[in-house]
Amino acid sequence: MILEYIIPLALASLTVIVGVLLIWWRRRPPDLVTALKSIAVKFRHDVVLPDGMGGHIHIEYLLLTAGGLLVVDVKRFQGTIFASDRMDEWTVINKEGRYAFPNPQGTLYDRVAAVKRFVRDVSVEGYVLFPADADFSKGRPSDVILPGELAERYEKPERSEIERLVEAFAVHWERVSEAAVPAAAADSSQ
Repeated sequence: MILEYIIPLALASLTVIVGVLLIWWRRRPPDLVTALKSIAVKFRHDVVLPDGMGGHIHIEYLLLTAGGLLVVDVKRFQGTIFASDRMDEWTVINKEGRYAFPNPQGTLYDRVAAVKRFVRDVSVEGYVLFPADADFSKGRPSDVILPGELAERYEKPERSEIERLVEAFAVHWERVSEAAVPAAAADSSQ
């Protein structure tokens, strides 16, 4: 008699647990790389481009999006981040302690400029991407973006539109892709 009630109760409990997990899974903030792949029509990771001054510059992520090319530097710092456009060093305070790192905007601008050398007729933008739980409560610098905002700003178009974009940007994407060398290969040739 008790068994008649236990099995349906267990199934109902399991259904509720699975439902809660699915809701949580859909609402969780996107992982940084997942956010990048969700907006990219095409992308390159960890490449080196000529910088136009006889040297090379490292590009962490180069994406072809519906809005043009996007250069993204990923910072996986969590906690409270004190930063501004004018500060030379940004500070992170979290459970592990307090530490500083150089303002990444200057090198981001150099990376964007290096890409623009190869694709002058296409929009090229750059961002420093932080995790969704990074807290910029005292203000966020202009080129810093969070995964949700990135996905919203550069939403990937429908499949038919993607094919049109790939065709329209093919020459530009190929030009920069041919110049981009995997960073590991560039390191071994020096």
